[in-house]
Amino acid sequence: MKNLIRSLIVVATLLASGTALAEAQLGRDYSLLNPPQPTSTKKIEVLEFFFYGCPHCYHLHPLLSAWEKTMPRDVELTFVPTVFRDSWEPMAYTYYALESMGKVKQLHDALYRAWNEDNMVLVDEDKIADFVAKHGVDRAKFTAAYNSFAMKSMVTRAEQMIRSYGINGTPTLVVDGKYVIEGLEPADTIRALKQVIVLARKTHGK
Repeated sequence: MKNLIRSLIVVATLLASGTALAEAQLGRDYSLLNPPQPTSTKKIEVLEFFFYGCPHCYHLHPLLSAWEKTMPRDVELTFVPTVFRDSWEPMAYTYYALESMGKVKQLHDALYRAWNEDNMVLVDEDKIADFVAKHGVDRAKFTAAYNSFAMKSMVTRAEQMIRSYGINGTPTLVVDGKYVIEGLEPADTIRALKQVIVLARKTHGK
């Protein structure tokens, strides 16, 4: 009886501290990518396929940003701007141009707010350049990066990933090239992400 009580206390303590994490359920929390895709890091890779104008991405964004600040050291988060139609391409170019300038963190929140709070439709290069300039980014340098061959290559690569990963909607998270999390509410997405990372860690690198 004493052992049972001790065990219950341990479990309760773990649950209270957040260290006990339920196992993710296939079909409920995630699906499997078939075939699995190669990753670009030795860490457990988390990809977020997103679009700034997607309201679901916007609602997930603050929770994912909070998680990013405390994510495990063996995990790496990468954003992939998603292009489902031609009008989405400018935001992909914008993301990669800002990334090349080290300005993504400076503009990430602002771009989400522009689309989802201010109802701005940023699909014109000049309008986008004006927007980033108002937020402290050098307009000429941004325009040069936006129109560079390197950005074209990166956007092409993102479009190839969308096809090879079979991405059908945003936001979609892919963990370690194998596990797909999509269609959940923001809080459930983060819960599933934490659980799937634990699952991925068991087979990572094997």
